[in-house]
Amino acid sequence: MTTQPPFSPAAERNRRPILAVLRGHLRPGQRVLEIGAGTGQHARFFAARLPGIEWQTSDVEANLPGLAAGLAAADAPTMPAPLALDVLGDRWPAGPFDAVYSANTAHIMSWAGVCAMLEGAARVLEPGGMLLIYGPFSRGGEQTSESNRRFDRQLRGQDAAMGIRDLDDMDREAARYGLAREAEYAMPANNLLLIWRLAPGG
Repeated sequence: MTTQPPFSPAAERNRRPILAVLRGHLRPGQRVLEIGAGTGQHARFFAARLPGIEWQTSDVEANLPGLAAGLAAADAPTMPAPLALDVLGDRWPAGPFDAVYSANTAHIMSWAGVCAMLEGAARVLEPGGMLLIYGPFSRGGEQTSESNRRFDRQLRGQDAAMGIRDLDDMDREAARYGLAREAEYAMPANNLLLIWRLAPGG
């Protein structure tokens, strides 16, 4: 039986603003690892519009059938097969990658998962490589909008381990692995696209 490609309205809405930022930071010949690729919509859209970039998708094992179906959709460019990746595990793909990208995952993962993602990303990045994370974030312990405040309450009501992460906490943890935030882009619906750079010395 064929698995139907999953669909995310949010991914459809935010893909163009994210692409506009990616175009300013990625160049042909680079390798990108996407963590939590989900439906594959971002991967299909970005890979088709960023020629010469190898876009490697990954997700937890349970999500791979849906991701594979998404990457096999009619509008999908030729891409590497998706990889199983649990950020809390020790089976990370062989790098090095020029960039690691993840969208709408940090508030779904536990904080331990977020820390593991930062550590793992630093491990597989080229020295000087980039970590790009998209999603909602609080600032200085305060939510930046009423909609984000409601969303955070909803997440924590579902699972106490989930929740919108704070920029200060993210920066502090990223710094432990040689990652320093160099850019912040305002995105639709009170989201941000954040970029950390791995120290040239790795």
